[in-house]
Amino acid sequence: MRRAAGSEDADGHQGQQPVGRLAAGLHGVPETTLWTLYHRAREASRPGSPLRDPKAIELAAAIDLDFRGRFGTWPPGLSRFVGLRALAFDAQVRPFLDAVPDAVVVSLGEGLETQFWRVDNGRVRWLTVELPPVAALRSALVPEDPPRRRVFAGSVCDPDWFAAVGERPGDRVFVVAQGLLMYLRPEQVTTLITRCATRFGNGVMVFDTVPRWFARLAGTGRLRGPGGYLVPRMPWGVTPGRLLDELRLDPDVAAARLIDPPPVGGLAPAVVLRARGAFPALRDHGPAIVRVEFSD
Repeated sequence: MRRAAGSEDADGHQGQQPVGRLAAGLHGVPETTLWTLYHRAREASRPGSPLRDPKAIELAAAIDLDFRGRFGTWPPGLSRFVGLRALAFDAQVRPFLDAVPDAVVVSLGEGLETQFWRVDNGRVRWLTVELPPVAALRSALVPEDPPRRRVFAGSVCDPDWFAAVGERPGDRVFVVAQGLLMYLRPEQVTTLITRCATRFGNGVMVFDTVPRWFARLAGTGRLRGPGGYLVPRMPWGVTPGRLLDELRLDPDVAAARLIDPPPVGGLAPAVVLRARGAFPALRDHGPAIVRVEFSD
């Protein structure tokens, strides 16, 4: 591939980048996919990082954007937290695929997440559901490879995407919603989880949440990064313990629990998240990752 000198990598360092990089052109909630990609590529580039994500580094290099100028030089701990979150989701999907190699993974609001390349077992069928502008950018960067990797352009709140899953009788489905639900209204979240529980019997859904205080803070418009990036409003903030109680009332839900981050020794965010598990007050006032298992 031809290279062009004098451009910046995901961490803002001068380096060699591909000729003909793509303009992102995303704003508002869709732009969060670039923010997440920036931090994941930054963490994956860090020497000694437990996150192995060369695809994220590749995609960041292929986008015509001054990531550091737009998103600022955030503290390294934030990039490590984003990397830890990605590893936590991988730690749920990977054993599921070990047990069910031909499963279907539906990644809702996937953006430019590169989980497929981190967990691919050579047999999984993967459906990305994304808004049209983000779906177009993703498809331009990593073209679809049906039947194993496909993209549905549309809202996760529109039930039309269910028909695109294409699961066969006996197939098990794993639904991933990483960095998504907090941007939906509470009633939209409830409807989405209920629809998944009804449709994907014996399946699993994993998603993350933000606490109520953080959602309120995002709503003030004061969460702005060093580079001027404004964190979008987050209508759905929750108390994790209360959310689990509500989920367990659904007859189509067999189990609901919080999941711990994977053991990556020495990583400060992991220590914080594990401490949260030991102290309910910390658990209910911090971010969480929730695993929901659907009834057969």
